[in-house]
Amino acid sequence: MKKIFLVLSMLSQGALFSQTNPQKPVELTFATYNVSMESENYFPRGTKGNSEQILINQLDSGNNVQIKNIAQIIQTVRPDVILLNEFDYIKNPKLGVKAFIKNYLKVAQGGATAIDYPYFYYSTVNTGQPSPYDLNNDGKSENFGSDAWLFGMYPGQYAMMILSKYPIDVKAVRTFQHFKWKDMPGALLTKNADGSDWYSKEAWEQFPLSSKSHWDVPVQIGKKTVHILASHPTPPSFDGAEDRNGKRNHDEIRFWKDYISDNTASYIYDDKGVKGGLPANSQFVIVGDQNASPVEGNAIMEGIKSLLDHPKVNSDLTPASKGGAEHSPQNPFGINHTAFWRMRADYVLPSKLGFKVINSGVFWPAKGEPMSELVEKRESSSDHRLVWVKVVLE
Repeated sequence: MKKIFLVLSMLSQGALFSQTNPQKPVELTFATYNVSMESENYFPRGTKGNSEQILINQLDSGNNVQIKNIAQIIQTVRPDVILLNEFDYIKNPKLGVKAFIKNYLKVAQGGATAIDYPYFYYSTVNTGQPSPYDLNNDGKSENFGSDAWLFGMYPGQYAMMILSKYPIDVKAVRTFQHFKWKDMPGALLTKNADGSDWYSKEAWEQFPLSSKSHWDVPVQIGKKTVHILASHPTPPSFDGAEDRNGKRNHDEIRFWKDYISDNTASYIYDDKGVKGGLPANSQFVIVGDQNASPVEGNAIMEGIKSLLDHPKVNSDLTPASKGGAEHSPQNPFGINHTAFWRMRADYVLPSKLGFKVINSGVFWPAKGEPMSELVEKRESSSDHRLVWVKVVLE
């Protein structure tokens, strides 16, 4: 009888302990940051010999002030997973991502605490990849620049990478760098004023939709998988009345809308030839510089609006900052701007499934506030701001 009482007593204490000490919910911060870490950020546009080697040298030195400021911003926000846009593609990780982590992020910057990202993912992109066609119709086929598959003076300029505190299932990553624009049903075709096709038939047959790439990167957080859907659509500018970049921007954003939808993704294929979109009931976070706003700018707004309004996307809490509001005091949308050039361009959009959004923000301190010097001007860090969303994993 005493043994039974002892067991019951222990079970009762255990139950009491479990009730008073519930398992702490997992809080996660996801972020996107266009860091402008490409060669022409350090040497003037058109400088002979510009290549990813310029960034390699800056990463190796550990003392580039602009990169130190970028690292301090990341150390301050401390995201668990972050996409970096416009980080030149450097094939050797020791010279690229590992050098950035070792020489900048793992070194305390400006009083912030050092941070480590043991997991990362990056791959090739279409920017600067030479095409044999005259894509800008100026009568010359120059391979690079405006005749690359997206503007770039060398392959991998304006590339991107993901840093993570949690393991990445690299074998399950899906990339869509080579998905053809022509294979998207209802693609926005680019026409001349007389109604003829802007692109030659040969060019259109090979034309990739993605200006950099679209990535589905599964991150393992405990027993759960979160799909990081990363991209960086082309700016809807730097073209003419044909609006070839505006149409591409729209369709690049539409790609994610179709990819997360249950009934519109059958046409999609990845770079390994696997067809279809995101499995139903998946948790995801869409991140990246989308170069489009639903309320201002010259993008075809339907693209970004349809993504923000998607029934699977939680866009209820729009990231904001005091600095953005101060920078554009006459603009009611200024509080949500993510770029120095006055527009909301960068997004972190978690799925409604599996997350409770608890906070969000744009790292843009107002003048006089701590660390405002890090975003004082274009040369201080970037022309974009780090955007973050904090969630509870459900």
